[in-house]
Amino acid sequence: MRNRLAVAAIGHPTSLLLAITFVLCVGFDLVFPGHAMYPAWQRLLPGFEWLTPGTFTLGLVESYAYGWYLAVIWVPLYNLFLRRAQRGEATPRS
Repeated sequence: MRNRLAVAAIGHPTSLLLAITFVLCVGFDLVFPGHAMYPAWQRLLPGFEWLTPGTFTLGLVESYAYGWYLAVIWVPLYNLFLRRAQRGEATPRS
């Protein structure tokens, strides 16, 4: 039985999740400025400033890119450990 994951199958949904979350958080900040989260976005997203169309777009692109970063790292690791488990190898211990 093979349950390997494809990077593209994880990259697109993860990236969309992070991009949608970014848009929702920006909307939350606009509706509830007293509870704004934009300082966190400024630390996490290089070049993001509050709030211009250009920096909103930059934040959206960077959020999407972070999703691909996660997929490119996580999927090969998952597939590696899956292969080991299917061969009956013990997982590495510290």
